[in-house]
Amino acid sequence: MRDRRVFDKTFYRKLTRLTLPIAFQSLMLAAVAAGDAVMLGRLDQNSMAAVSLATQVQFVQNMALYAVTGAIAILGAQYWGRGDRKTIDDIFSMSLRLAGIVSFFFFAVCVFFPAGLMRLFAHDGELVRIGASYLKIAGWSYLLAGISQCYLAVMKISERAAASAWISAGAVVLNIALNAVFIFGLFSAPAMGADGAALATLISRIAELVAAVGVSFRKGFIRLKLRALFRRSKALARDYAKCALPILGGATFWGVGFTTYTAIMGHMGADAAAAASVAAVVRDLMCCATDGVAAAGGIMVGNELGAGKLEKGKRYGERLSKLSVLIGVFSTAVVLAVTPAVVRYMKLTDEARRYLVGIMIVMAVYMIGRAVNTVVINGVFAAGGDTMFDMYSLAVCMWGVAIPLAALGAFVFHWPVVVVYIFTCADEVGKLPWVFAHYKRYKWVRDLTKTY
Repeated sequence: MRDRRVFDKTFYRKLTRLTLPIAFQSLMLAAVAAGDAVMLGRLDQNSMAAVSLATQVQFVQNMALYAVTGAIAILGAQYWGRGDRKTIDDIFSMSLRLAGIVSFFFFAVCVFFPAGLMRLFAHDGELVRIGASYLKIAGWSYLLAGISQCYLAVMKISERAAASAWISAGAVVLNIALNAVFIFGLFSAPAMGADGAALATLISRIAELVAAVGVSFRKGFIRLKLRALFRRSKALARDYAKCALPILGGATFWGVGFTTYTAIMGHMGADAAAAASVAAVVRDLMCCATDGVAAAGGIMVGNELGAGKLEKGKRYGERLSKLSVLIGVFSTAVVLAVTPAVVRYMKLTDEARRYLVGIMIVMAVYMIGRAVNTVVINGVFAAGGDTMFDMYSLAVCMWGVAIPLAALGAFVFHWPVVVVYIFTCADEVGKLPWVFAHYKRYKWVRDLTKTY
């Protein structure tokens, strides 16, 4: 007889039902970056590299917003499993207030200080000029990002993941279509190059927010309630902070760390920056399945823990950890398989092509660590509120080891580009033993729900 703990059709059916729309949503979001890279790459190398560097600002913003939406995912999933709709309304309102503050900050910095931001990522004057012009337009879209992300996050934990995915997909399709129109000047529109990509992002973000707010008024959806927006609960705020602050710390370490990696590669020259930019697009596309499983698995584990079914939540976590290894191996194989086609397609210098081949091989190995860490840390651990581990591991592995070695290699020892890139990937692989050791302590098997 088959062991139900391994062959649980209900588990895999629910995981698939949640993963597909969430992974599809991640794919659509990554497709925007891919569309920018492909279209601008066909235009010229500097435009592609400059926009890739400029969007690192949005990447950092997304890390801050991830703390806000992460708290929705953790607490919201547990309270949804418990059936407490009122507390979910309060969590949603609290998240909107925080997201609005974060979004305004990034909007102001990008719109009023774009050139200064770009100088953090590149010293090439042309890259700074193109990127600053992009940020001055795209910064307006950052003002809306936090609000729409909160709406989409609360849809996922309330069994409306499909609606969230369709809204994101629609915004992405619009973004890509407008990219083509404004970058190349189709249908009598002005050919704006990199600025066209920024304008397309702004218009699609407006459409996404309008759609998310509109859909929330349908029956069964969670929507903003003005009374909840101004309601305060110190106890809930403390629990929210216990989840969100470690996520913010980890997201800041990770987001600024990845931005630092990009800056290091950018300062190694235009060819290195271009090769790393192309690889980053491939990486983000490949991580969509992993992100989907992590988010879906976290919701499933959180539902069971919030309902008081701790042993069932623990079994779900075990299955997800094993599945993450399989996803990582599959991702490695796919990256290696697509490398020749990617290298042939992009318009790069011969030197940049050579860099890209080596970088893609390194990234293929990195995918195993990335898959396991994403599912286990961001999915399983986070579901039970065990969010401190991510921050500690990033502080040690990324900031204590990987970034210093990459910086020394680039600016002191002048190591080859691919060798420096290896160190930008070392943290994900290096912390795997630590992750599995922490998993076995089962600190993540906790019911976080309370009556307020």
